[in-house]
Amino acid sequence: MEMSSIESESVSKQGSIQKGGLRTMPFIIVNEGFERVASVGLRANMILYLKNEYHLSSATGASILFLWGAISNFMPTLGAFLSDSYLGRFRVIGIGSIVSLIGMTMVWLTTLFPAARPRSCDPTVESCTKPNHLQLALLFMSFAVMSIGSGGIRPCSLAFGADQFDQPENPENPKILQRFFNWYYASVGISVMISVTVIVYIQTEKGWILGFGIPAVLMLCSTTMFFIGSPLYIKVKANKSLFTGFFQVVAASFKNKDLAFPSKSSNHWFHHNKGTKIIVPTNKIRFLNKACILKNPEKDVTPTGEAVDPWSMCTVKQVEEFKALIKVLPIWSTGIVIAVTVNQHSFPVLQANSMDRHLIGSFKIPPGSFDVFALLTLTIWVALYDQLLVRQIAKLTKRPQGFSLKQRMGIGIFLSCLAMVVSAIVERKRRDAAITQGLSRNPYGVVNMSAFWLIPQYSLIGLAEAFNAIGQIEFYYSQFPKSMTSIGVALFALGNAVGNLVGSLIVGVVNGYSKQGGRVSWVSNNLNQGHYDYYYWILAILSLANFFYFLGCSWAYGPCDDPKQWDDEVEEVEEVQEMKFVKGSSSPMHHRI
Repeated sequence: MEMSSIESESVSKQGSIQKGGLRTMPFIIVNEGFERVASVGLRANMILYLKNEYHLSSATGASILFLWGAISNFMPTLGAFLSDSYLGRFRVIGIGSIVSLIGMTMVWLTTLFPAARPRSCDPTVESCTKPNHLQLALLFMSFAVMSIGSGGIRPCSLAFGADQFDQPENPENPKILQRFFNWYYASVGISVMISVTVIVYIQTEKGWILGFGIPAVLMLCSTTMFFIGSPLYIKVKANKSLFTGFFQVVAASFKNKDLAFPSKSSNHWFHHNKGTKIIVPTNKIRFLNKACILKNPEKDVTPTGEAVDPWSMCTVKQVEEFKALIKVLPIWSTGIVIAVTVNQHSFPVLQANSMDRHLIGSFKIPPGSFDVFALLTLTIWVALYDQLLVRQIAKLTKRPQGFSLKQRMGIGIFLSCLAMVVSAIVERKRRDAAITQGLSRNPYGVVNMSAFWLIPQYSLIGLAEAFNAIGQIEFYYSQFPKSMTSIGVALFALGNAVGNLVGSLIVGVVNGYSKQGGRVSWVSNNLNQGHYDYYYWILAILSLANFFYFLGCSWAYGPCDDPKQWDDEVEEVEEVQEMKFVKGSSSPMHHRI
């Protein structure tokens, strides 16, 4: 989606020398790091806030959080589009920071003012009142505002930071860029770890007022730091989004639907840029080729070789780029179900809350902090794979990168299925133990079973992410031209968004169906009377079906080890930047919560 040149039209060469550089790094990294601590810190424990303070059911709370995740994953695509096409990265990040601050403050206010939530009660001795429409409206509005804000920061922060260091004439530029990327991703990883440990611990032990107040203060610091650095930034102007080019292909092919195709021996009746190697479109999805048919060279093309009306005639390259996008959609769709499984944050927190969480002495791990085991697993695996295992695996697979991209995606999908099987088995064991211990009718009792039984399922989920997420983005990168790099990042985020929507739908269907005829819902508020193990078995079956669906899509796609050669005229330093950008943006930790 990033079509604006890093060699910015918005600044002169003299201005580029005076601005940017390493001195801007603290402002950008602090902005992203504090925003990540604040936002993840609010989400990780939110299911307990919804249950304990808003008296919502487990199913309703999980559905709300799935929907929140869907909006949060969709908004970065819109934010990137606005950044590329209209506002530029600096403005989008600035607006996003302010909007995020407003959203987090709104959530914090729900803890400060008793009128903003239902009356406090003891559910063991009385029936708690449900939230009214105004209280729910305030809560949902705060979630939506935070999603809009993060949609401005996350897709632009990394690229905006790269803008500050891109000086192709400097031979040290690649090293400087790599230094920035390393610090950036380290800050993201540390921020997420702090969120699911320190912030969640404060919420659990010190209460919601302080636990939600700290993220709001951190977001204030994030916003302030970003604007303090404003005089130092290189601010690249908006140029054009790839989405516009895709819309132009659709519009032009529709307008030209009545045109006849040129003869196969003619290469001169398709519009293409001067010097390009792609002068004739492929025969796949052939009706799109009408978008680049040249009707009248004298009237349809300017003296510089550009189309007079780009909405009536496109270049061959535009058409082929759009075809490349369409071609990967079946494989992209296989990421939806795995997005459902890896975003199971709510129910495992409720399970951990009902189990023995003691670690050392009287210290108990907060239920929302068990997600750290998934993060640690994927971090350790990525490090081991890159530094040690890839060479050994390469000897077996005869590929320098070890597993192929499609193999990595498939392994991730299979591991997600295995994670759900383990989740079902552990939950069955927990439920049986609760019934044996006489806790069947006590939803708030603590089962004499260690919560560390949950670590295997968290670890498998982290491992599944490490394989599938990075494999997905690198697959898109290998199949797209350099100009479409961030489209792959957008596809991954969009898959997460759809996955969250599907997750919300599954919870709703399971809850509605299982409680028919007066039966206890499988996802009941009382985990000991419900059957969360059945819920996990449903996800396991869906994941297994998705695995076979992936095998079919992978076979239909054909080989991808020899990707199509696009004739992008990209300098080596830009290629380094693009590859670092896509690998970092695809990091599971970067997208996880």
